[in-house]
Amino acid sequence: MSNIAVSVTGLSKRYRLGTTHAQDGSLAGALTRGLRRLIGGPSASPQPQDTLWALRDVSFEIKKGEVFGVIGTNGSGKSTLLKILSRVTEPTQGRALIHGRFCGLLEVGTGFHPELTGRDNVFMSGAILGMKRQEIARKFDEIVAFAEVEQFIDTPVKHYSSGMYVRLGFSVLAHMDPDILIVDEVLAVGDVRFQKKCMGKMEDVGQHGRTVILVSHDMPAITRMCSRAILLNKGEIVQAGPAHEVVNHYLHAGHIQPVVEWPDPTQAPGNNVARLRALRVRSEAGQISDVIDIRKPMRVEIEYDILKPGQMVVAQFGFNTEEDVIAFIVNDRDPAWYRRPRPVGRYVSTAWIPGNFLSEGTMVVGGGIFSEDPWHEHCDVPRAVGFRVVDPGTRDTARGDVTGRWEGVVRPLLRWTTEHSSL
Repeated sequence: MSNIAVSVTGLSKRYRLGTTHAQDGSLAGALTRGLRRLIGGPSASPQPQDTLWALRDVSFEIKKGEVFGVIGTNGSGKSTLLKILSRVTEPTQGRALIHGRFCGLLEVGTGFHPELTGRDNVFMSGAILGMKRQEIARKFDEIVAFAEVEQFIDTPVKHYSSGMYVRLGFSVLAHMDPDILIVDEVLAVGDVRFQKKCMGKMEDVGQHGRTVILVSHDMPAITRMCSRAILLNKGEIVQAGPAHEVVNHYLHAGHIQPVVEWPDPTQAPGNNVARLRALRVRSEAGQISDVIDIRKPMRVEIEYDILKPGQMVVAQFGFNTEEDVIAFIVNDRDPAWYRRPRPVGRYVSTAWIPGNFLSEGTMVVGGGIFSEDPWHEHCDVPRAVGFRVVDPGTRDTARGDVTGRWEGVVRPLLRWTTEHSSL
């Protein structure tokens, strides 16, 4: 009997840019094409379109009981790979064979209806994910206890805080018993304490002999939980092997970019309230740049669309070192818009960082759009862009004449005063 849980051979996926569902391989695309044929409408496939290969000739195998990591920058093909493995979309070429019952943790809160109680949503979401009612009933108390919502389980989820909502959604997903579990960045839910609880649950799943495919920007989690991993870049596998080696290659091979854009709104991260359109790193002169002089001011900008009027949203940046240590998190506090309803439109929010503030080295930046009171995430893309801070070695920095490694994620050149008095 084979010990292979997942076998991927020559997998490729092509998208036609600027097209609708009519050209893709989804159910919506098939229905659209069929309807056009029935009514005698024009075909949607004619003139040549620009194409994007989201995946190119990807091949790998995952053994039963293995925890396998998939890493890469945004746009590298990770989500496309998971959609194919989860049978959400079909590959253009190649095949992916999955041996056993599988579940994809691709979106927390799948199937939740705001008017239904937490209890009703647990049963409905579980059914959508393929669980039998008896199975859900058997695990119900455990699901609710893990989510820490016992007191509110018979309350409509529209009254839940965003933290309660994602905790219950994750708990339903995490308590399924598939042979193969596909996890896409859902460990970053709730507060820090609950994130650790999620991580512990996933480690427990892996230790009980189930196969886990983990996609994450959390490099320490990949290193700790996975035995092997692959690194995707522009749809191709550029590194495969032991997880710690692949992570090390990713962190030190310069896989950073100063700009990421989503020109197609249907592919942009977000929801019906807000969608992210771009993140950019700019030098003091306003040029997009991945190299920043430590002495010079710089800025990071986030471009986004507000799709519903009257929303009070806040833009946020998270700055991390290349080792994935959090440097700092900043929220937009521009008084022109802070806590004010916004009309529908395109916005560009900019965070200005003074010179002689950051330390030298590589910084990676994630960005997102949130609502406050209660806090709710509309879109959040970690490790989206990056840049390298360089020290020219002159004396007009906080280093002065000091040589060697300078610890810390910031190196501010502060104003000092010294007073002297006689002994």
